[in-house]
Amino acid sequence: MKKIAFSFVLFAALAASGCGTTTGSRAGSGALMGAAGGAVIGSLSGNAGQGALIGAGAGALGGYLYDQHQKGHID
Repeated sequence: MKKIAFSFVLFAALAASGCGTTTGSRAGSGALMGAAGGAVIGSLSGNAGQGALIGAGAGALGGYLYDQHQKGHID
């Protein structure tokens, strides 16, 4: 069951990775992908909620940095 959940999250993350053209949408999609991935990883270690929170923060930061790079603000 855990392998199926992990595969689903990985597929959803890859499908949504190209979404967004604005800073907010890229950070938001990054946060959602990070939260999903963090929840799956957290559930394997026994704390899905904490994993989701950490993943959401990391995903939002990653989405924001990707957006700034695409706009040429970060080399």
